[in-house]
Formats: sequence, structure tokens, C-alpha cells
Amino acid sequence: MGQLRTIEKDLQELGFQIIAASADRPEKLSGTVEKNSLTYQLVSDSTMAASRAFGLAFQVDDKTLAAYKGYGIDLEEASGEEHHLLPVPGVFLISKEGVVEHSYVNPDYRIRLDPAVILAAARSMAGK
Repeated sequence: MGQLRTIEKDLQELGFQIIAASADRPEKLSGTVEKNSLTYQLVSDSTMAASRAFGLAFQVDDKTLAAYKGYGIDLEEASGEEHHLLPVPGVFLISKEGVVEHSYVNPDYRIRLDPAVILAAARSMAGK
């Protein structure tokens, strides 16, 4: 999420805004915003409604859930929910008409879309 700061101003000049969704409950978001020095909007998707709608939600199996707890990550505490779902990271560029013009989803959370590619797609959508 922090890498998006590098292109935020350019995206705004093109008429785009960044809205990021987190699986954390609303009360935990301020810590994420501060930790990552985010200046764009971060919203809670702790119920995973948006992630499900975008086809990004996946079920965390019991073995992985136990491993997370060993690392000090408690999904139930973080989300306030018992669904044990997490989102696959995704990037969507949506037109003013509500049409998804560009999307990138990779099940490997370690592989993120380069901000330069996002900016190039936004420029293409804006005709610049």
C-alpha cells in the first residue's frame, strides 16, 4: 500500500482517487494509516463483502491459521469476524461510469503491480 503514495499525486491530476480496502476492522485502520504514512483513503472490509464481490476472498485453512497465530497474527481479532477470510491483493481502475477498465489480481500476495504500470494504465484511460 505504501508504494501507491509514489503515484498518488499523478493519479489525482488524472482525475483518479485511491481507495484501499483492508481486512482489518475499522478501529484498527488508523494504526495502518500511521504505520505506512498513507494519505489516501483506507476503508475496512472486515466482513469481506467487497472482497467477495470482486472475487478476491479466499478461505484461510486451519494449518495456515495456526501458523499465523504462531507469528502473532490473529485474524479474528484483526477483523472482528470469525470467517477466516483474507483478500487476494488486487488493483482496479474504474471509470467514472463505474466500468472496470483495468484490473490486476495475483494470488501470490508477494507479487504486486508496479506503480508505474498502474500510472501508465491510468494515463491510457485518461487519454494522456
